[in-house]
Amino acid sequence: MNEWEWQLLEEKTSVDHLEISGIEVRTGSHVRLRPRPGGDVMDIALAGQIATIECIEQDYEGKQHVGVVLNRDPGRDMGLLRQPGHRFFFDTEEIEPLSPDEILPTSATQKPAILVAGIGNIFLGDDAFGVEVVRRLAGVRLPESVRVVDFGIRGFDLANALQDGYETTILVDACPHGEAPGTLYVIDPDLKALDDPDAPQAVVEGHAMNPMNVLRVARAMNIEVKNVLLLGCEPETFGGAEGQMGLSPAVEAAVDHAVKLVESIINRILNGDRFDSTLFDSSLGSEL
Repeated sequence: MNEWEWQLLEEKTSVDHLEISGIEVRTGSHVRLRPRPGGDVMDIALAGQIATIECIEQDYEGKQHVGVVLNRDPGRDMGLLRQPGHRFFFDTEEIEPLSPDEILPTSATQKPAILVAGIGNIFLGDDAFGVEVVRRLAGVRLPESVRVVDFGIRGFDLANALQDGYETTILVDACPHGEAPGTLYVIDPDLKALDDPDAPQAVVEGHAMNPMNVLRVARAMNIEVKNVLLLGCEPETFGGAEGQMGLSPAVEAAVDHAVKLVESIINRILNGDRFDSTLFDSSLGSEL
């Protein structure tokens, strides 16, 4: 329920606190959002996010609703000022109180250290590989220092996102290398090539996204590009001139392997291990 929908409810009253799963929560408590399955795009985006309770209100039917602002929202202060778009309402069964061990590290807004960026065009067959991987990652509980975003073909949005100073960026995309369809690759791009004076001009296309072009644009915008990994998948088809909805069977079968591979890479990075792509089986997407 968004702010405008909430304003349609009349005779709402404030509630001091409520109990969820035996834990008392009130204004200022930190919770994890668990929207009901089968929701819209916004529910998918908010699933698993950490938020702070801004208010607890009861409607005229006696049902309680919890208003929250996202801890990671750079405009969260607008939510506290009751501005639409930065304040969300959930039923009590859609929020999960944080355990005491989780409260301390999330009590202040954490700046994500790792960006997982899904890239691809859903109308071009296997080019949607990166989009599908991040969609499934939305249902995986990841550390708070990780941000997962479906950028699709929005190259400028990805370039701008790099301004947030991520320590590592994991790009997930279809990546033709002449191997069998569904083969996974973990590539450590040579970022020094971005400064090559003979490199192609930094241009972002409006209907496609070339990861290296995006990195060149970011560098041209004086954005520091740090550690970058590309998780690629060998495509079978982009659908030809007319395009195609849906992944080929071989690439579809590789998606779950890719999700596990992303998790493994994230764990290695956060544990302080130096990532080495040779430690991964590119055909199975699993650690050797």
